[in-house]
Amino acid sequence: MTADYDPRTETGIPTEPVGSLPRPTALQEAYAAYDAGKISFEALEAEQDAAARDSILRLEATGSPIISDGEQRISSFATYPLTDTLGGTGMAENLSPNGQYFAIFADGHHRRLPRLTRGPFRYRTYAGDLLEKSIGMTSRPMKQAVIAPSMLALLYPLDEMVPGYPREQFEEDLVSECEKDIRRAFAVGAARVSIDFTEGRLACRNDPRNPWTGRRMLPYFIELNNRVLDRFTPGERRRIGVHTCPGGDRDSVHSADVPYSDLLPSLFQINAGYFLIQLASERDKEKVYQEIAGSLRDDANGIPQTAYIGVVNPLNPRVESPREICDALISAARFIPRMQLGSTDDCGFSPFSIDEKPNYGSPDFARDVAFEKIRNRVEGTRMAAEKLGVV
Repeated sequence: MTADYDPRTETGIPTEPVGSLPRPTALQEAYAAYDAGKISFEALEAEQDAAARDSILRLEATGSPIISDGEQRISSFATYPLTDTLGGTGMAENLSPNGQYFAIFADGHHRRLPRLTRGPFRYRTYAGDLLEKSIGMTSRPMKQAVIAPSMLALLYPLDEMVPGYPREQFEEDLVSECEKDIRRAFAVGAARVSIDFTEGRLACRNDPRNPWTGRRMLPYFIELNNRVLDRFTPGERRRIGVHTCPGGDRDSVHSADVPYSDLLPSLFQINAGYFLIQLASERDKEKVYQEIAGSLRDDANGIPQTAYIGVVNPLNPRVESPREICDALISAARFIPRMQLGSTDDCGFSPFSIDEKPNYGSPDFARDVAFEKIRNRVEGTRMAAEKLGVV
């Protein structure tokens, strides 16, 4: 683990990406060709390598103090442990397609998880295995996003038992696999690991089309995530974050209509060191700043918590200016203690590997815009730190 990384060194106020970047058209076409049996896995890997290398070089050019490979090698933020592609090629043997909906988005499209058919539950791929392929491409600190156990808990049927595999045993195996995923990422050199928890806000919604959302599962999700974090020391948890957002796929969302007040008091009960919080696309930002300030903990089982507020909206092609980003952070600092304040993007720019980016017109244009937005986030954060005296 890169224990000496200090997120304040270069920008005063820490700033960090969530993780994903739009995949170039060539890579998305390679995923489709691989699903269709037209190319080999080695040919797909070559496109993944090229996209990861390009992502790293262009992120370095933004001045970002910490970078990722843009998740170019994964099927999605939620399914990378389970399958090689969104089409289901390379799916783990104890899973079947068409499990529960993960989310139904505002534009009407949906995403589904696989269904667990038998135990034991094991990851097919760990995020650290993929980071290991990219980390030698840069001398910059790298972060790695991982999926929350709360998301993968939805692999287990809501009202049925998997034959010979009780839910309690599944949960124990799930927690162990999630712990291993984080430790593996640190072991290969990740400076930070953030846990994707987009289902948190969705759990506060009751969508009759999506049965799990009406089950009041947020307390269960919080408890399950803490079962993983409780296996880490305070020093390790300082480097572990949690990301929340109302979704982001095909430039649409799944739970932006849920008031943040339904989520935030519970969110900060997760014993993580920092939180990446969608905010640029919120209408009443000051209200959310106040709610964050009232919920952020100075002592989360031995560590203070930091709130990285979203200052960039990946779903909108309009590029936020450095001044706009600076002003947002100064406004947030009226409520959130400046030494517990950071900046981020609202969401990953493309959490799913196949993403047409309709608001942009093409994934390649969306990719170009993403780097411009990130560059401005870094510059605007540095400007705000200077104005606030955070150095």
